[in-house]
Amino acid sequence: MNESYLLYLFAAIIIITILRKIYIRLQLSLAKHPSVRGHAKWSRRIAKQIPYFEYDENRFFCSDGAPEEVAHRRRRGMDSLRRDSSQSQSNTCDFSASLENSISDVCFTNAYRVPYPYRKHLAAELKCTPIVEETDGVRIRDIDGNWHYDLFGSYGVNVFGYDFYKSCMEEGFKQVQKLGPVLGPYHPLIRDNVEQLKKVSGLDEISFHMSGTEAVMQAVRLARYHTGRTHLVRFCGAYHGWWDGVQPGVGNQRKTNDVYTLADMDKQTLHVLRTRNDIACVLINPLQGLHPNADASSDASLIASTRSAHFDHVAYSEWLQQVREVCRERNIVFIMDEVFTGFRLAYRGAQEYYGLQADIVTYGKSLGGGLPVGVVCGRHDLMKRFRDDQPANISFARGTFNSHPYVMASMNVFLNRIEKAEYQVIYQQADALWNQRVTDLNSALAEAEVPVEIVNLHSIWTITYTLPSRYNWMLQFYLRAQGLELSWVGSGRVIMSLNYSDDDFEQVKLRFVKAALAMKADGWWWQSETLTNKTIKRQMMKDMLQARFPLLKKWLADDVTTCIKQPVEEVQER
Repeated sequence: MNESYLLYLFAAIIIITILRKIYIRLQLSLAKHPSVRGHAKWSRRIAKQIPYFEYDENRFFCSDGAPEEVAHRRRRGMDSLRRDSSQSQSNTCDFSASLENSISDVCFTNAYRVPYPYRKHLAAELKCTPIVEETDGVRIRDIDGNWHYDLFGSYGVNVFGYDFYKSCMEEGFKQVQKLGPVLGPYHPLIRDNVEQLKKVSGLDEISFHMSGTEAVMQAVRLARYHTGRTHLVRFCGAYHGWWDGVQPGVGNQRKTNDVYTLADMDKQTLHVLRTRNDIACVLINPLQGLHPNADASSDASLIASTRSAHFDHVAYSEWLQQVREVCRERNIVFIMDEVFTGFRLAYRGAQEYYGLQADIVTYGKSLGGGLPVGVVCGRHDLMKRFRDDQPANISFARGTFNSHPYVMASMNVFLNRIEKAEYQVIYQQADALWNQRVTDLNSALAEAEVPVEIVNLHSIWTITYTLPSRYNWMLQFYLRAQGLELSWVGSGRVIMSLNYSDDDFEQVKLRFVKAALAMKADGWWWQSETLTNKTIKRQMMKDMLQARFPLLKKWLADDVTTCIKQPVEEVQER
């Protein structure tokens, strides 16, 4: 009897343990975003199964079922763009082409400017990498002498304009020119940098690094070291650098079993944070308020018009406050990743903008005064790299170029300059100013009757599209033709410096509308009753299945008919 009782008890304990593990796992699964990007392993698996295929010249111009007349207009538009580019940017494109076989990143960015089925027939002149050699105000000049308005902001570096940073570097270099590139010892001005950063971050200690990615790496390492826990939490769609530990899914071929990718703005995420005991830190990218649970979309993934963005300052602030409170309750390190947004959203960055205080803040980009740098600011108890009672137990972080004197000097000029009243006024007015500018631009786009709308967080934009189309990615080339320079990701992210004057912005607005009107006139936004985002994505899926499994082709009828022959009058009515 006793033996049977013990056996039953043992079995009950096993069942309860298994059920508890299943429940915990279920709660974690529910906290992940239901999209593929919320499931890193599945994201990698599916990515490996997507076949490459390409449209021939005919399908390139009418993969949406457009009539022959519209396809012809598109060909003429493409030829005009190619001709203008080859004439005005011949040296730039030739120089770019000469780098493709030697710099893999050039080849990558040129290939991924558009959805991959359209790569082959895209003119080389349209996808060439900008080669630039001068800046002035808010403009940048290529080697052909063309001046373009800067809409890419050097990936967030350019907060106050290129002239501002050039003067920071020039003035900073003068302060340390007697020392030169001495590495290891500190220049005395480092103390002022530390005090300034402590004031800006609201934290106790500073650690200098060589890039924003390295700063995030060290912040996570310190959080794990001091909490004794293994896992970090990042939110679905958020970017924190390219290192394996924070880039699960596509682009990272390494398994990341110590990373939880959870849904942004989701109560189930808060439940997981409250109940798990293995979470060392939560990484926050303040920019995710613009597109929660979604990547910053590049034009390479723009196969339909489903790109969405929406920023609710109050709602996202409340969400971050909730995460902050749970982290405080559970002794989870709350890390604000300000590498991209630091010193842009406010003087004290996203902490001021969203009204909270982090445990650790990482900076980079703009903080360097124009030079590369990474910085970690944190509480005393989180920044120490060794244990007094365990001399071999350390959290090592050093680097040859940490605290480089030229970087420190440029940073010093930057930090002292933005304290001045004229820059504080810019900070105070920036949010309202850029909201109004985007409103004005959207009004102009609506008046022009083009299917384009801007959504912004401060001076950072996402371009969205209001009508179904397979060709929205073409807008980047029309914008470039009007002297507006985007980053290689195209229209997914626009970043503008805060020194844009009203006259400068008026020029951007006029050129933006002109580019959209030209694209419309060339037929890229042709519409029909059967053309919906659903049918576009379904046709893309069929194209992929046919490429992956050729035998299925006869069973997978196209949702669109290529180059329908119709009278010109019917096309115009539509």
